[in-house]
Amino acid sequence: MATTPTRTVTAAPRNAVDRYFKITERGSSIGAEIRGGLVTFFTMSYIIVLNPIILGYVQDGTGKYLGGGDAPNLGMIAAATALIAGLLTIFMGTYANFPIALAAGLGLNAVVAYSIAALPGMTWPDAMGIVVIEGLIILVLVLTGFRRAVFKAVPTEIKTAISVGIGLFVAFIGLVDSGFVRIPASQATPVELGIGGSLAGWPLLVFVVGLLLAIVLMVRKVKGAILIAILTSTVLALVVEAVGKVGPMKADGAVVKPTGWELNVPHISGSVVSVPDFSLIGHFSLFGAVGKIGVLAVALLVFAIMLADFFDTMGTMVAVGGEAGLLDDEGNPIGSQQILIVDSIAAAAGGMGSVSSNTSYIESAAGVGDGARTGLASVVTGIAFLLATFFSPLVNLVPFEAATPALVVVGFLMVMQVSGIDWKNLEVAIPAFLTIILMPFTYSITAGIGAGFIAFVVIKIAVGKAKVIHPLMWTAAVLFIFYFTLGPIKDALGV
Repeated sequence: MATTPTRTVTAAPRNAVDRYFKITERGSSIGAEIRGGLVTFFTMSYIIVLNPIILGYVQDGTGKYLGGGDAPNLGMIAAATALIAGLLTIFMGTYANFPIALAAGLGLNAVVAYSIAALPGMTWPDAMGIVVIEGLIILVLVLTGFRRAVFKAVPTEIKTAISVGIGLFVAFIGLVDSGFVRIPASQATPVELGIGGSLAGWPLLVFVVGLLLAIVLMVRKVKGAILIAILTSTVLALVVEAVGKVGPMKADGAVVKPTGWELNVPHISGSVVSVPDFSLIGHFSLFGAVGKIGVLAVALLVFAIMLADFFDTMGTMVAVGGEAGLLDDEGNPIGSQQILIVDSIAAAAGGMGSVSSNTSYIESAAGVGDGARTGLASVVTGIAFLLATFFSPLVNLVPFEAATPALVVVGFLMVMQVSGIDWKNLEVAIPAFLTIILMPFTYSITAGIGAGFIAFVVIKIAVGKAKVIHPLMWTAAVLFIFYFTLGPIKDALGV
């Protein structure tokens, strides 16, 4: 019998689906799982648009675009992105029974595009081969128990700090992606409110309305509050664009209208159905990069991707598990080994699908915040991704400004766990603090985790408690030192 921080449920399962996914046992319902799965999809569906933008406009070292053409093919990348995300998310739901969705990892895709594929002589299949190698190595580490052992070696307070830090990070992502917080044109400060300190433009109004609606519905305990807010904001966005002809914020990557829509321009035009092109699937060269840049350079690139992938997932599953009440007494997610196996396979599958490493998405917390507690929600999200391969025009209807209020609300829910940290114990409070603040400040989950690990080890040594440090924490701290100094190391080695 599973327990959550708020309830223990003993009712008998209602049907085979209920029994398989343990829906009643976890205090949920099929309706809540479907709703939560849809919320997660709408919250992270932007990746279907964003991944092609990041990968599609970059020429590899031979001057070719992803797919081997002389011009970008965003539709092909979008179809493959949705296909891989859908299949792996369904796998997560059915095998690990955990409400986490997977898709091409942001940050990782930029590394693949700008730091690997663009290297002289490299091709896109070579770059994707490196991603496959990284995924296979991660899978071996999981199957041997090493990855789970590292996870269990992390002190409970640091795990809590990871959840809180991700909460702040998620909220910051929502504020930035919506345009509510921006880099000022003058660059006099790192960020500012809206445009010049003011909230200007119809898209920002859509975001504010969506956020306030989500907050009010949540406070009033309305079921489906987040999904209702997303759908209502999308309808409002469609009306605003139809009447006001707002248009996009950017053209060719440059800001042309600060008050425009950040990514998707919400409008209905043409057919809502398109035949997906899956030609990208299987276009990778497993060892092609070795002959182009050498074994050492390949090893360093694999290490950089692997370390980020390794710890990002750890933080994500703790945060989502904590929000769903699916952590055991030691702060470990239920079924963590199965979760890690799926996530590792996803990394390799992303390379095989030529859409970059796939990883667990923290946006899954939005679905959990709306009631998801089981893998059925992931199955729903995965099916939505598969349908999106045919209905990509409909996915494009949801602008950032309508989806991002969910991230801010979920960020609040995750930050509530901060009370679980003993702030009077400086030996854990300081590493926890660094973990929390550096995630949003560096825009990197991995950077926050690394800083917390290193600080924890250094402080324990300083107070004469080196013996209490788990050997795997020593190993992780050393690896993070290499990770943080990878740039100078590569420069020194001339790679």
